Amino acid sequence: MSLVLFAHSVFALPFAFIGFFLAVQTTDHTFSLTKFLLMLVCMVAARNAAMAFNRYLDRDIDALNPRTAIRDIPAGKISARHALLFTVVNCFIFILATFFINNLCFYLSPVALFVVLFYSYTKRFTPLCHLVLGVGLGLAPIGAYLVVTNSFHIVPVFYGIAVMCWSGGFDIIYALQDMDFDREHGLSSIPAFFGGKTALHISEGLHVLSFLFILLPAFYMTVGWLYYIGVIFYGFLLIYQHRIVSPTDLSRVDRAFMTTNGVASVIFAVFYLLDIAFIV
Repeated sequence: MSLVLFAHSVFALPFAFIGFFLAVQTTDHTFSLTKFLLMLVCMVAARNAAMAFNRYLDRDIDALNPRTAIRDIPAGKISARHALLFTVVNCFIFILATFFINNLCFYLSPVALFVVLFYSYTKRFTPLCHLVLGVGLGLAPIGAYLVVTNSFHIVPVFYGIAVMCWSGGFDIIYALQDMDFDREHGLSSIPAFFGGKTALHISEGLHVLSFLFILLPAFYMTVGWLYYIGVIFYGFLLIYQHRIVSPTDLSRVDRAFMTTNGVASVIFAVFYLLDIAFIV
């Protein structure tokens, strides 16, 4: 649980629910408990693999950083070999689960794994690493829609872009803590490349885009007033996290990163699902 920070699943998992029930709501496909459970298996396995691989690959860097030296591998709680084995097992579970879903999900499973695992390398050569993380998380609503329909649609892509911009933006805020360390050790991040003030402006821009893409599906499908309440809450929490963090005061980064963003995704998903029930 601590190796993969299981609690952080709260970021993308609500949007997977949105993608799944979007497909059920807007197509002729009916709810399937089997597919829903397989979707959950895929979400958990892919995230476990991505996080464990990140901890495995960054183990030497984490050992040098006082903030991350307490993580499981550098602290000696879990061996690097076991973390890598855990990654491989979860990759296998993910691919196996997609095999029982449909052909498209199975054929695309290596692509999805490549994206979520490749992120771990990006901080070594590009400050755009935050957006690569965002792409990985943004696959959640798109993949969940594919589980039900075995086909693509523009609306889950909108949600995927919203998640990409949202998670990329809050990862920039989180990376402010390691700005000096990254510069000292030649690691790439937007705060290390542009500085704290500009990095926060970039994060703000990404969150504006995220808000717009959360709103955009309302022009492509029927939504009710509960949906718009969810959008308002989502936007408010995006604004709030930028109000409590500044380049000179990072004391509330954890609140902005974990609490605020976790609440934002859950609240929006709840209002989305309530809106579906209300419309039906």
